[in-house]
Amino acid sequence: MKVLKMWNQISLVKQIAIGLIVGIILAVTIPEAAKSLTIFGTLFISSLKAVAPILVFFLVMASIVQHKKGQQTNMKSIIFLYLLGTFLAGAIAVIVSFLFPVNIRLTEGAEQLAAPGNTVEVLQKLVLNMVDNPVNALIQANYIGILTWAIVLGIALKNASDTTKTFISNFSDAIAKMVGWVIKLAPLGIMGIVIGSVTENGLSSLLDYGNLLLVLIGTMLVVALIVNPLIVFINVRQNPYPLVFKCIRESGITAFFTRSSAANIPVNMELCKKLDLDKETYGISIPLGATINMAGAAITISVLTLAAVHTLGIPVDLPTAIILSVLAAVCACGASGVAGGSLLLIPLACSLFGIPNDIAMQVVAAGVLVSVLQDSFETALNSSTDVLFTATAEYRKRLKEGETLSINRQSMNEDVSEKVVNG
Repeated sequence: MKVLKMWNQISLVKQIAIGLIVGIILAVTIPEAAKSLTIFGTLFISSLKAVAPILVFFLVMASIVQHKKGQQTNMKSIIFLYLLGTFLAGAIAVIVSFLFPVNIRLTEGAEQLAAPGNTVEVLQKLVLNMVDNPVNALIQANYIGILTWAIVLGIALKNASDTTKTFISNFSDAIAKMVGWVIKLAPLGIMGIVIGSVTENGLSSLLDYGNLLLVLIGTMLVVALIVNPLIVFINVRQNPYPLVFKCIRESGITAFFTRSSAANIPVNMELCKKLDLDKETYGISIPLGATINMAGAAITISVLTLAAVHTLGIPVDLPTAIILSVLAAVCACGASGVAGGSLLLIPLACSLFGIPNDIAMQVVAAGVLVSVLQDSFETALNSSTDVLFTATAEYRKRLKEGETLSINRQSMNEDVSEKVVNG
């Protein structure tokens, strides 16, 4: 009991760091024995994925049902920030690819994958997901469909009795509490995931693609540490880094290891709650961000496409590069509706330069080889930015309403309050 009490007094971020270190030590020293502990990682990710769809469904529905007429929301501002961030990420990726051109070794192994033929096909799939059977949407974790049905039902229940509204709200709160229990298991889960990653995925295969990884990860870091903070600063006119680092620390790290924006939705919900954001807003913006806020995907599409262009010696002019940025942003927003995510959208972008599909699929195969790190950084950037932009829009609204705001003080207060709660 004393050990458990001491453990609970440690913040969740530090607990996760301990789990990470223990996982690496066990995987390096006793790899065969440690493999049995990967079950903790599987259970953690499965639990998050299991609870996330039902959480999103009831939380969004409850947010709309409880919304009072005339009450202002920040959804327009948040969606604008999502789209702006995704486009800028694609544009930065194009610039970096021109400054540091990369040639890649084309490889086989992705011919069996079915990539979409054009942008219309991507958007058509997105629209079809909106009208998916609601039960099937919950089972398949189709968040576009879940969001659509939750919004429709929420609007339909606006005039329901107070008893019905209270039931929906209480059910939403109960699921949120379950999420809190699952997140408490994050240290064990991260330990299991790290052990599996270290023992199963050797890094030697990544050496041939070191330059490609440097450009991919470097671009994502530029967006996370320079572009996104600049967007926050323009909106709130304060030092953005306390908020940026908090989002990376408490959302990005978990997303890095789970490599799933869907699994990280409950984590982001908890972080928004800690930041004291409006529940009616983040209840919609976080699951929406997991589907359309895809800065990391835009970077992956742009960098790998231009790597293929440079490898094949195809000349690229500025207008075409700008079109690629827009195409990458549009396709990235639809990536969640395409099996295989951002990598399978590369052939679509390659077609802009006349690259045949068989060559484009070899680029996809090269992307799969580096996906151990690429997908982790991509998911961390995508997911942490959901909270960052949601908080930015709300802080801007509070400033307009004349409220005194200090991001730095608020971040410090949140850390102190977390220790008090854990104590």
